[in-house]
Amino acid sequence: MKEFKLSKINVIPFGGVRENGKNMYAVEINEQIFILDCGLKYPENELMGIDFVIPDWSYLLDHKDQIAGVFLTQGHADSIGALPYFLMDFRVPVFGSELTIELAKLAVKNNKQVKKFNDFHVVDPDTEIDFDGVVVTFFSTTHTIPQTLGIVLHTDEGNIVYTGDFKFDQTARGDYRTDLSQLAKIGDEGVLLLMSDSAGAGITGASTKEKDIAEYIRDTFDNYTGRIVVGSVASNIMRVQQILDAAEKTGRKVVLSGSDIEQIIDTAMKLGEIKVPDNTLISMDEATNLEPNEIVILVTGRMGEPLKALNDIANGDDPDVQLGENDLAFITTTPSYAMETMEQKVTDALYRAGADVKFISQDLNPSGHANQNDEQLMLNFMRPKYLMPIQGEYRLLDQHALLAEEVGIPRENVFIVNKGDVLSLKDGEFYLGDHVEVGNTMIDGTGIGDIGNIVLRDRRILSEDGIFVVVATIDRKNKKIVTRPQITSRGFVFVKTNRELMKQSADLVEKVIQEDLDQKEFDWSHLKQNVRDKLNRFLFNQTKRHPVILPVIMEINQHPKKKNHSKKKDENSEKTNSKQRSGRGRGRKNNRQIN
Repeated sequence: MKEFKLSKINVIPFGGVRENGKNMYAVEINEQIFILDCGLKYPENELMGIDFVIPDWSYLLDHKDQIAGVFLTQGHADSIGALPYFLMDFRVPVFGSELTIELAKLAVKNNKQVKKFNDFHVVDPDTEIDFDGVVVTFFSTTHTIPQTLGIVLHTDEGNIVYTGDFKFDQTARGDYRTDLSQLAKIGDEGVLLLMSDSAGAGITGASTKEKDIAEYIRDTFDNYTGRIVVGSVASNIMRVQQILDAAEKTGRKVVLSGSDIEQIIDTAMKLGEIKVPDNTLISMDEATNLEPNEIVILVTGRMGEPLKALNDIANGDDPDVQLGENDLAFITTTPSYAMETMEQKVTDALYRAGADVKFISQDLNPSGHANQNDEQLMLNFMRPKYLMPIQGEYRLLDQHALLAEEVGIPRENVFIVNKGDVLSLKDGEFYLGDHVEVGNTMIDGTGIGDIGNIVLRDRRILSEDGIFVVVATIDRKNKKIVTRPQITSRGFVFVKTNRELMKQSADLVEKVIQEDLDQKEFDWSHLKQNVRDKLNRFLFNQTKRHPVILPVIMEINQHPKKKNHSKKKDENSEKTNSKQRSGRGRGRKNNRQIN
């Protein structure tokens, strides 16, 4: 391995710390920047109308030429979901395992602006890539999707290791299996900094083995006599395989419902990472000819998140799937903490629709993340000098720090960082240095980053207190109100039972407008702001609510007509035109004579 003189190391998290999902970390070594994962997260409850959130990488725009590439650990949305948007700004190579790259290609293909991007590179645990002296290698880990990799950046100060999502499961097989000897070898080489998964730091007991989860799903299918609607993450290949196997063994057929699941299954099948039993998959139309106890509907939803899709089904908004009293809604995923409120609402809606509801997480611990024992085992394999807990809310990062202390890592060598913190190396020691501005970029429909705090605040107010629209017409020239203000309210109060409030509001608006008209200097923005402020105070005093107030002020006599007699004007105009036509005729005649 090539030796080189290290000049500096900086580590900057753009997401994935003090939050769930949105994993993205930049490691700068010798003026090169290595991007580790590029994921999204699903919005918290207060982000109304937002589809998902991606990292804000504006800091990197000034360092485009330094980016060596994007290195992906696995194919879930929290690792690859933001990649299409990142590639809009940075056309850099992308590295990952074969399955991860194929799933990344699917995500990129669905984005019109980067669908032709094709600078993808497949790597595996035996791959070594030399970037001008910085060698990047990979190691296999166990997660709920096969071909998951950890990443090692080799420096002459020691290795920087990024685990990605991982857990230890001794029953894992094939491309799900962790190579423990490789972990030990990396630790023996010397680990300067370990960036380790903390999402399961609150799990004290052992995680359920995947073979036991498979048996649990099969028993559920076998013991229920009605139709089963299963909610699962589309890219959780292991869970999808378990569902298909359970259906085949219990004589059921599977209908796929979700925009991503068919492409993902097709991709995984081509790579041999999923096996679909013969004649197990059927269409929705074919399912109508079967008995309920012969059907499983696999629901995954947009971006693979099944809860919103299940909510649509429960509320009767899905055109293909309607729940009945003999149906079982079987949720085989563990929702993120950001989706807990959504989970409760969906559960309630499913019960109201008449279905039975079963959560796998209520009986088992099916987490794909390391529990406390797993995290300490990883620490003992790596024996890092410094630890940066990642991938979790603050309480989980802090719990990971405590676990590190128990295995002998000093607390001062553990850095619980925030987005934008710069962890810098100097004289062989890491310290918290500068801070760069890093926020969130919100995706709403086709909009990228055009939803800010003001828009979200207005959405929240609209959802809580409604809107109050005031329409009035004024004659600014004569300083009078032409029509009395008309009030329209939506989501604020019921107008028919609050007529007095509407009348008093109109009186107040009329008074405010007249006061502004009487001023020597008239200003439209001042008038509208005045209406908002005084009406807002009045409505809050009366109702203790703050609706969005939208004043619509129209004006007449904006462009008074000139005092002309139109008939006389038309006559003069016609005479002028006649003279011009006559002159043009004589001109043409004279020209012919001259020629």
